[in-house]
Amino acid sequence: MQDDRLIVALDVPNALEGLQLAEVLGPSVSFYKIGLGMLTGGGLALANELSQEHGKRIFLDMKLFDIGATIEAAVRGLAQFDLDFLTVHGDPHVVRAAKEGAAGKPLKILAVTILTSLDRADLDAGLIKPGDLPDLVAERAGRAFEAGADGVIASPQEAAMIRALPQATGRLIVTPGVRPVGSALGDQKRVATPAQAVADGADHIVVGRPVWAAADPRAAAEAILSELRG
Repeated sequence: MQDDRLIVALDVPNALEGLQLAEVLGPSVSFYKIGLGMLTGGGLALANELSQEHGKRIFLDMKLFDIGATIEAAVRGLAQFDLDFLTVHGDPHVVRAAKEGAAGKPLKILAVTILTSLDRADLDAGLIKPGDLPDLVAERAGRAFEAGADGVIASPQEAAMIRALPQATGRLIVTPGVRPVGSALGDQKRVATPAQAVADGADHIVVGRPVWAAADPRAAAEAILSELRG
């Protein structure tokens, strides 16, 4: 049985390179994230091919944000594709509109709390209200759940706090910012190891650079999966 707790981020320039990477990873990886950076490089076509022809699960990471009517229309269109997860910003009006757009489809709406590349200094620069970052993440997660989100995106450092929320029962926690021991942080600031993220309550972890930039991507992915199972 495949372990879909690992989601590999296909953070490569285009669909051709994404498909080549998926072929290298083979049956080891069953779940892929396709982000905004690949949207103009054939990302939706790749999502369809991986899902329809290779039986993979797909997380479309668009982080949508707009007025409610636009979000609802955009999600309704995306829900016609064979997708598993779609991200929107965690503002309650966005989440509610996204759920309306996904009505009747199996697509799960995941709310972004605070990007894992941000810290308190970044929030100050963006005029975000004062407070400790983990507390703000938990507050945004709770409000997103109340608005109907199927899950949230948060750093692994906040996973345990979110899992403890009463509203989190039966909801998903997906954590980017996961780095195997010895990996470079890259642009991430709030990180944890794969095993720690899952132990703290994450249902899925998202790993990109430590897999696709490895000399042997398949071995790197299998090492992460072995850590999760251990």
